[in-house]
Amino acid sequence: MNTSSRWRRAFLGVLAAGFLAAPALAADTAKLPNEGCLECHKTGKKIEVPGPGGKARALAAVDHMAFGGGVHKKMACVDCHTNVVDNKASHALAAASTVDCASCHEKLWSDAKAAGKTDAGFERVARNIDAYRQSFHARKGKEDPSKPHAQCSQCHETHGFAVPADHASRAYVDWRRNIPELCGTCHDEQIETYRDSVHGKQIAEKTDGKAAVCTDCHTNHEITNTSLASFKLLVAEECGTCHKQNLKTYRDTYHGQRSQLGDPASAKCYDCHGSHGILKVDNKESTVHPDNRLETCQKCHDGKKRPLATAGFASFGPHAHGGDLERYPQMWVAEKFMVGLLIAVFAFFWTHCGLWYYREWKDRKDGVTRAYVHSAALPPGDTRQVQRFAIGWRIGHLFFALVTMTLVLTGTTALYSETKWAPALAKMLGGANALGLIHRVAAALFVGIFLIHFAYVAWKLIVRDRKTFRWFGPDSLLPNWKDWDDMVGMFKWFVGKGPRPKFERWAYFEKFDYWAVFWGVNIIGWSGLMLALPHITATYLPGWVFNVGTLVHGEEAFLAAVFLFTVHFFNNHFRPDKLPPPDVVMFTGSLTVEEFKRDHPAQYERLVASGELEKHLVQAPSRPLTVGSKILGLVLIACGFALLTLVAIGFFGGH
Repeated sequence: MNTSSRWRRAFLGVLAAGFLAAPALAADTAKLPNEGCLECHKTGKKIEVPGPGGKARALAAVDHMAFGGGVHKKMACVDCHTNVVDNKASHALAAASTVDCASCHEKLWSDAKAAGKTDAGFERVARNIDAYRQSFHARKGKEDPSKPHAQCSQCHETHGFAVPADHASRAYVDWRRNIPELCGTCHDEQIETYRDSVHGKQIAEKTDGKAAVCTDCHTNHEITNTSLASFKLLVAEECGTCHKQNLKTYRDTYHGQRSQLGDPASAKCYDCHGSHGILKVDNKESTVHPDNRLETCQKCHDGKKRPLATAGFASFGPHAHGGDLERYPQMWVAEKFMVGLLIAVFAFFWTHCGLWYYREWKDRKDGVTRAYVHSAALPPGDTRQVQRFAIGWRIGHLFFALVTMTLVLTGTTALYSETKWAPALAKMLGGANALGLIHRVAAALFVGIFLIHFAYVAWKLIVRDRKTFRWFGPDSLLPNWKDWDDMVGMFKWFVGKGPRPKFERWAYFEKFDYWAVFWGVNIIGWSGLMLALPHITATYLPGWVFNVGTLVHGEEAFLAAVFLFTVHFFNNHFRPDKLPPPDVVMFTGSLTVEEFKRDHPAQYERLVASGELEKHLVQAPSRPLTVGSKILGLVLIACGFALLTLVAIGFFGGH
């Protein structure tokens, strides 16, 4: 044997010794090479190990191509399979252990935080683990209490796990389209229903992957029991990620408002459309097909917990809006009318307030004094005042103010239920049911006060004063030509083109305040009554009246609230001549002669000329009554501004 042959044999011997020593070395370092693992556990090769009850259990094969493209490709197999200590065919396993995805990922995030590093991937996975542990999947299964309903590996193909980062890529679309079938391995009944649904057909037939899949509605890791209130309250928002316009219109309905205020029993998307088996509206099998709608409504409005749904329910438009004349002509007309009314009222009266403030401020700055009628004044030391409101009117006004503010508070909470403050306020008041009850009781009191007032005025005019009352006289609240002349005269005075008009007992803006209540009570009252008794309304009227009623009720309430807390407050409390607020005449019932001459000079002149001023004089209110009235007035003004702030947040902030 030559020297060359001997060296060659020695070299091969060293290699052989190194190869035989490799398992021991690997075992010591716990870093067995992946190649050996993949060689045995490759696709197409069946490996079985003893399982529960002595039955053989097949080990999952590893697709080395998929593993090489997955997020774990840089890891060693034994990083997860820590109980494997050699690479022999029949492993000598260490103490029993299982692969624990959660502990590994939590340690990665913990180490990253300890090192002062921010790793979005580690943090996201750690949060997903927290969500999973609170989910329905993490609960112990009934058949095998030792295992949860679902483990990480059942949803995530751990060896080849790789969610495509680019959501616009073909790989991501394909991954997304596979989700229903993956969930269907456990939820076989649901997947069968889903396949025939509009979502299932779209995900199967189209290649864009944009149809809803399981995780869109049930989420990924936070999956909960669908009977929980938390799931019910969020499901509409999940549907709205795709159906944005429908979510917007749903929020405007009674169902949507109650849902946003925390009522899990209020009708959600799935109550009408179904869940896994959603079909198109024009499909005769659909629960929302015109032929099936009444039956669908009667699932909730069943005559037991709620009054039985009647014929008009079927033509109610849960997604109707005022932007489509062809589909929703009634809503289109109603919206245009209400928007026009809002613009007209606020444009006129806010301009009126602004000009009035400017004129009084300028006159005060320039030292301009107003010319009063020179008539006999009270004797020196006479502190009597002119009575403007009797005790009954003052009590009625106070109750009316309190009830109105209660209605604004509860109604605005429902109208702007999508804001952050509305659900919190509803919870403080006892929830959506309590909020609705308070609103209805306040509405009944509101209408009751109005009817008492109406009955008293009718009796007074028709019975008691029928011989002396002049319907268009100076003491009447009916509009007349003087009101028109006074309004024109005010605008001339605003711009320095004429003197300030002399108002009679009721100025034109006070008459507007008075008659606006009649308009508001009828519009808000009748629409509210129809909405409060839907089964009766729908017996005689079509369902679109609910859509129009909801729109009109909310818009008119908005108009009333904003008008009260801006225009009415300005006219009575915040004009320069009225500062500092509040004006307490509505609480004390009387005002000084000087104030009376300033605000109602024509009436003052008439009473002095006729010698009737004495009949209207009363003792000045006591100091306690005056102080108490001022405190009460300031509290009510503060409440009004607080309510106005909530309305403004709802109007400008939205969802």
